[in-house]
Amino acid sequence: MNVRKWVRKEVLEQQAYAADFINCQIKLDANENPFALSPPLQAKLLERMKAVPLNRYPDAGAPLLRKRFAQYYGVNENMLMTGNGSDELIQILCTALAGPVSDLLIPIPTFAMYRILGLNNGYHVREVPLDNAFDLNVKAIVEKISKKTPTLTFISYPNNPTGNCFSADRIETILDQSTGIVVVDEAYFNFSEKTFLPLLNRYENLVILRTLSKVGFAAMRIGFLIGPPELITELDKVRLPYNLNTLSQIAAIFFLDHEEIFLDQIHEIIRERKSLLEKLSNIEGIQPYPSDANFIFFSCTLDANNVCKQILRQGILIKPIKLPRSGQTCIRVTVGKCEENEAFIRALKSVITK
Repeated sequence: MNVRKWVRKEVLEQQAYAADFINCQIKLDANENPFALSPPLQAKLLERMKAVPLNRYPDAGAPLLRKRFAQYYGVNENMLMTGNGSDELIQILCTALAGPVSDLLIPIPTFAMYRILGLNNGYHVREVPLDNAFDLNVKAIVEKISKKTPTLTFISYPNNPTGNCFSADRIETILDQSTGIVVVDEAYFNFSEKTFLPLLNRYENLVILRTLSKVGFAAMRIGFLIGPPELITELDKVRLPYNLNTLSQIAAIFFLDHEEIFLDQIHEIIRERKSLLEKLSNIEGIQPYPSDANFIFFSCTLDANNVCKQILRQGILIKPIKLPRSGQTCIRVTVGKCEENEAFIRALKSVITK
């Protein structure tokens, strides 16, 4: 069958997002929380889930969840929308705001789904490489905005894959200069504790994304979009009625009810991040970069793809990242448990010192 006559050109010309299952003993490639729920917590969560009538649809729009998390984030309830992970909320934005000649602006490298979902919705995606310090090249971005304001601009804060928070004043310059929607994706907020939430009242074009995927509920796909009530009203017309399943809604409330336990895990990850950064810094041929997230981005003098393959042979999965400007391939490693990080360092040393 020749499907090319039906499928959009933008879809035909791109590759699907790679999320293949790769067998490994230690998984440090996807920026997940390495700590599982303790058995007593699992029992409490399962007890709540047992009461779910699986033959009934979820609460449409997750009203209880919206109320609880609006209070948690300190915003009005009509400023918040829930989604099946941040990915769905990015898709909703792209779908609702797409026009016949819409532009979408992103710095690169950054989270791949901004570009993919933009292309899928017919946007002209404009990319601006980061500067040599992995910060926003605000001059180049403002120049593009001045020629044609993008409908959507996505800024990952901290940035994935580089791990750093961009300079806040540069993001504010973009908010000032753009008449389009500027989305600040705070997926890794819990590890940086830096946020643009207080600026929502200042900028009518600011939208913020949050998620519970990085703090322990990646499997449940729970995301939040926070923005102007007028925009939420329109986005709600695009959102599918039962987009967030009942079990995920229960898990999100469970997070709030036991937040201190999840925060303890986050603090442990931050401590391990510091230790891992120091150990990487002491390996000759490795150049790690400071991180505000739950992963560390680093370059190495050897071929990064080969390094990742050799480390995988030792049962540890990490992720190679190709930089768009130079073509150089670097590596991103998730901060794991202490013993996982130590195993990774041993494996890396064995490869680097061969």
